[in-house]
Amino acid sequence: MSLFHSIFRRRKLSPPPPGPTVVPDPLEETLKVTILKTLVIVYDPVVDPKSGKTLSQYMRWNHVEDLARGFMTDILETSGGLARYQIIQRIDVDAFPAKVDGYQYEAQTYLNVVRGITPPYMPQEANYHAIIERFNILQLVATNEIDEAWIFNFPHAGFYESIMGGPGAFWCNAPPLRNTEASGRRFVIMGFSYERGVGEMLENMGHRAESVLEKTFENLTGEANLWRRFIRYHKTAPGLAAVGNIHFAPNSQKDYDWNNPDAVQSECDDWLYNFPDFKGVTRAVTSREWGSGDIRAHHKWWFRHLPKVAGSRNGIANNWWQYIMNPNLVQT
Repeated sequence: MSLFHSIFRRRKLSPPPPGPTVVPDPLEETLKVTILKTLVIVYDPVVDPKSGKTLSQYMRWNHVEDLARGFMTDILETSGGLARYQIIQRIDVDAFPAKVDGYQYEAQTYLNVVRGITPPYMPQEANYHAIIERFNILQLVATNEIDEAWIFNFPHAGFYESIMGGPGAFWCNAPPLRNTEASGRRFVIMGFSYERGVGEMLENMGHRAESVLEKTFENLTGEANLWRRFIRYHKTAPGLAAVGNIHFAPNSQKDYDWNNPDAVQSECDDWLYNFPDFKGVTRAVTSREWGSGDIRAHHKWWFRHLPKVAGSRNGIANNWWQYIMNPNLVQT
C-alpha cells in the first residue's frame, strides 16, 4: 500500500534502480514478474476561471487518483501478482490537447460540445507526436526511465484506448505510431478517460491484451493456437466455449452481452485451474459467474483466467501476462 500512497505526487520521484523490466519471481525463477515504470499525463484544463475548477471538477467526473488505484489493484490481483505498475511521474496539463491539425478546444467551445450543443471538432484524433516530443517520451523509454505512458483525458479528446510505438510496433487496438524507433524498444500509451470508470480502463487493457496475444500466437494454427481456443464462445463455437473475449462472455449473443442468463457449457475452469495440462473439465456457466452485467466484474473474471504459470509450449511462455505487459517479448 505504500506504493499507492505516493503514486500521485506532482513532483518526479527518485529514479528507480537500473534493472530489467521483467525480473525473476523469487518463488519461481522461470515465472516472471513484470514491473512497468509508468509516466502519467493528465489533461484536465481549468474551465471556470472564477472558481478555478478544472474540467473533471466542473463536470463532476471521476478522480484520477481513484481510477488509477482501482486499475492497478485489479491488474495486480487478476494477474496473481505477476503484472505490476510503478508510477514514476505524474504531469498535470492545464490545456486541451492539440488535434492532428493543431486545433485546440477553448473551454466554452468544449463545454458546448460535451453538452451536445455543437458537434465535436473534426478530425478528432489527438497529435500523439506533439505529446511524445513535449514530454520527451522516446528518450525516457530509450534510457529505461519509463516503460509506458498513460494519458488521462475526456470525451472527444481524440485518444485511442491503447497504441504502440517503438521499433517493430504492431497493432495494439490502434495503428502503430510511426517514426518512434528512437525509443529503442516498444512501448504502449494507454488512453484513459476520467469521465468513465475502472471497468472501462480494464476494457482498454483487455483490447490491448487481445491485440498483443493475437500477435504472439499468429504463427500457430489449429489447436496449437491456444489464444484462439481461449477466446471461443458458444455463439461462434457451439459446444466449445472457453473464456470468450472482452466483448463476448462464453454465452453472449451480441457485443457487451454480459448479463445473459442462459447457461452454456464452458471449459473456463480448465483454463483457470489446470492449464496447460487440460483435463477436459467443463460445466454450465451463466452471467452470475462474471457479475451479472457489471463491466468491471466481467473484465476481472476474464483477466483472472489468462494463463500465468511457469513453463512454455510451442516457444510461447505459459505466463501470457509477460507479453501483455511487455510487448518487446513478442516475436515479430
